[in-house]
Amino acid sequence: MDFELSDELTALQHSVRRLARDKVKPRAREIDRSGEYPADLFSAFKEAGMLGLCLPEELGGSGAGILGLTIAIEEVAKYSNSAALMLLLTRLPTGPVLIAGTDEQKHRYLPGIADGSVRAAFGLSEPQAGSDVMGMRTRAVPDPDRQGGWILSGTKCWMSGVREADWYTVFAKTAEPTSRAHDSVTAFIVERSWEGVEVGRIDHKMGVRGVDTGELLLDGVFVPAENVIGEVGGFRLAMLGLNSMRPIVAARGIGLAEGALMYATEYVKQRAAFSKTIADFQGIQWEIAKCAVDIEAARLLTYRAAAMADAGKFTKEYVPYLSIAKYHATELAVRASGLAVQLLGAAGYMEDHPTEQWYRDAKQLTIVEGTSQVQLGLIARGVIDGDLWWD
Repeated sequence: MDFELSDELTALQHSVRRLARDKVKPRAREIDRSGEYPADLFSAFKEAGMLGLCLPEELGGSGAGILGLTIAIEEVAKYSNSAALMLLLTRLPTGPVLIAGTDEQKHRYLPGIADGSVRAAFGLSEPQAGSDVMGMRTRAVPDPDRQGGWILSGTKCWMSGVREADWYTVFAKTAEPTSRAHDSVTAFIVERSWEGVEVGRIDHKMGVRGVDTGELLLDGVFVPAENVIGEVGGFRLAMLGLNSMRPIVAARGIGLAEGALMYATEYVKQRAAFSKTIADFQGIQWEIAKCAVDIEAARLLTYRAAAMADAGKFTKEYVPYLSIAKYHATELAVRASGLAVQLLGAAGYMEDHPTEQWYRDAKQLTIVEGTSQVQLGLIARGVIDGDLWWD
């Protein structure tokens, strides 16, 4: 058992760390204040070859896998979770295509993600169907005039990167809208330029600003048969795609927690109080120590989960291990950002310091791609079913 990163992954970590310090850190606060898409950071990621980390070399990527992307996101998230989300979006919508797409789909849609010429987004949630995915109402019906084609109608919401995307992975009911059978949902690749595709309302968010989140409106959109991902009735594909994403979301939490704790620690080492520094007080030291322990535990859980996902271990029996990483790391982000604000006191609550930004950004991580409560349910089911067991 080797806990060291390979030479290649270590080199990746160091190069992304430099880029994050030089490019992301100086821009993080302005991105949060303006809410404008950071095209300059997208270009920096493109030039550094970071947009194809999780894609295989034959599709224009670097083949660093989910672990490589996890490591990169951890470094970037120390300063900006918006920038980290840009990297996450190279895997979330492409995941179903990588898992179940045809060779033609992979070669048509994925090289552009790797070279930065196109972007994509993921459409699963709907206004009345968040955690209850089977409550979706977006409908796909066979086109009576074009053999094998489908007509999609409905609204997807809370889609990250919806305004910048050139194509979308969209899940829709291919059976009766009221059906809750898993074979009633199918995945499609939908291009932004097609007739009937429109970006709707853009949300105003508490945090993670700079990457738009909003609605995708589908009004009688024709989707050819060759743009069905996997099988018709392949709801399991949505779950496999999300399962494999758990360590990537967890990495955003780890990076945020690291950034917040490092910043707060530097502050308390310099802040004088009662004839000493705040860092000299044992109570403060204990809080820093507990957070550091949690960060290291989260990293080990997350790197293991990423290695499992790269090995194709994201089916039901492995779900508890993936969910543990996502749950622990994202809840840690909330705790660590809260601690950072508290350690700075009144200063931490002010916009003079990035602690208040980390505090706002952290909460999103416990909601997206499976809430903390959903993760707890999956972990508990794993124990009950014996997938997570110790004898």
